[in-house]
Amino acid sequence: MGKIVKVEPLNQEVLVNTNENLLSVLLAKDLNVLQECGARGMCSTCHVYVKEGSDSLTPLNKREKRTLEVITTCRTNSRLACQARVIGDGVVVEIPAGMYLSAIEDIESLIGRRAQEDILHPISGEVLVETGKLITRSMITQLKETKGKVEEYLAKSEEV
Repeated sequence: MGKIVKVEPLNQEVLVNTNENLLSVLLAKDLNVLQECGARGMCSTCHVYVKEGSDSLTPLNKREKRTLEVITTCRTNSRLACQARVIGDGVVVEIPAGMYLSAIEDIESLIGRRAQEDILHPISGEVLVETGKLITRSMITQLKETKGKVEEYLAKSEEV
């Protein structure tokens, strides 16, 4: 028997199998979820807020707790969609606003444009460029450096 998960602000419902993770819910809605760490609970790209039904999800594990501690937009109802499995009904999740650095294929092409939405750091979820701000060459250099550090961080995490 499947469970229905509601996704906000899209106001859509998704039917998932019991014990399937929330990430499958987001992917079923064709949301551009990056899974920077490959769904291993080590980045912020599948970070969601659980508005209702947190008791219908599996409890937080150690890795998820550690990762959430780094996320700057973390709240008491934050979860990583790749780690939270649906075990009951009534789950309502909200997707935080913003776009992750790695979702931007060609960072160079953004120079001289205004950010369409907040550009976020893939590990911490920190806002690197605010919506409406002009994207300058120095910002692009900073974004590229950040992207390199993220790749290094994930590679090191693999070794552990």
